[in-house]
Amino acid sequence: MKLPHLYAIADAGFFPETEKLLHFAQELTAAGVTLLQYRNKVGSPRRILDDALPDHVRLIMNDRADLALAADFGGVHVGQEDLSPESVRRLIGPSRWLGVSTHNPEQLAAADASSADYLAIGPVFATTSKVHPDAVIGLEGVRRARALTAKPLVAIGGITRQNCLSVIDAGAESVAVISDLVTSPRAAAEDFLRLLSAHLG
Repeated sequence: MKLPHLYAIADAGFFPETEKLLHFAQELTAAGVTLLQYRNKVGSPRRILDDALPDHVRLIMNDRADLALAADFGGVHVGQEDLSPESVRRLIGPSRWLGVSTHNPEQLAAADASSADYLAIGPVFATTSKVHPDAVIGLEGVRRARALTAKPLVAIGGITRQNCLSVIDAGAESVAVISDLVTSPRAAAEDFLRLLSAHLG
C-alpha cells in the first residue's frame, strides 16, 4: 500500500453539529485530500453512521470496526486500548486498510508483527486534540520508529504546516493532522499538500 503524504483526521469533537463536520470534510476533499479518518470518541452509533462523509476518498473509521463495515468505510484505525489488530482484521477482512497507533518502540514492534497495513507513531509534538495524551516522542522517536519497521509510517501529534517537513525528513511517509486543518480546512490542506509535494518531488 502507498499512503498519501497528508492523512487528514475529521474529529467530531471539534464539530458538535453534523453539518459543520460534513462541510469540513468536503472542504478537505475539495483541496485534494484522498485519505480521511473519522474520529468520534463520544458519539452514538446513530450519530456516527449519520455523519455521511464524502465517498470519493478512502475513509478510515477510528476504533469501531463494526461501524466501518456498516458504513462501508475503506479501513479501520485502532489504538492501544481498542480491539487487537488481529481481532479487527478478522472482522474487516483482507482488503480494508488497518492502522494501529503506537507510542513507544515496544508497542511499535508488536504492531509491526501484526497484520496492520500501516503504523502510527506519536505524539511527535505536544497536542491539544487528546484529553490525556501520551508522552511526546519528538523527531528522534520518529527516527527510532522508522528503524524498527518497514511498514508505512504515519506520524501524529501537534503536526503543523511549520513542522511537517521535519517529520517527513525524520522518516514518516505521512503526517496525520487534526488541529491545523480546523480553522480554514481547504486553504490549510492546500498548503500542506503544496509543501509536501514540493519537498518530496
